[in-house]
Amino acid sequence: MNRMASRTDAPTRRQQILREAARLFAERGFHGVGVDEIGAAVGISGPGLYRHFPGKDAMLAELLVGISGQLLTGARRRLSEADGHADASAVLDSLIEGHIDFALDDRPLITLHDRELDRLRESDRKLVRQLQRQYVELWVEVVREVHPLLTEPTARSAVHSVFGLLNSTPHLGRAGTLPGRGTTAALLHRMARGAFASAGA
Repeated sequence: MNRMASRTDAPTRRQQILREAARLFAERGFHGVGVDEIGAAVGISGPGLYRHFPGKDAMLAELLVGISGQLLTGARRRLSEADGHADASAVLDSLIEGHIDFALDDRPLITLHDRELDRLRESDRKLVRQLQRQYVELWVEVVREVHPLLTEPTARSAVHSVFGLLNSTPHLGRAGTLPGRGTTAALLHRMARGAFASAGA
């Protein structure tokens, strides 16, 4: 998935700022972090940040709107890549894998979304919600192909429930205390598929 910073390429200065801002906002809250602290985390002066962002509000908006858009784009790419070459069950597995990557690799953004979404200006908050609805509906369509007995409302509820399960990663403990990324990812994947299977039983 093309997330905020590539996992293989060196992040740009702007990406470094966003990554550290997300970490600090998640740890101490939006109002508990100053521009100088964010600058210090990336090795530049606080005022130097204004060459990249007009302020903390802009950083928060780019983080939350950005990750919602990237999740949707990544899911659409997975569907496009699978078009005609995979059955619906394999597509659902791919969607789950993509969301698990986000849940394990971008845990601060989950915390940030839960705590700070209401701080966005109304237009940005509406955009986040719009992107999220499109993401959910994409999942609903695939889930109903795999479990055709599910009604649309039930499938939508199941998708939201699975998101809640996958997005629980900030509550699993520090990264070093988890049983390993692969083991945790496999567990989350089994639980997600189990939840959909139970909903369709």
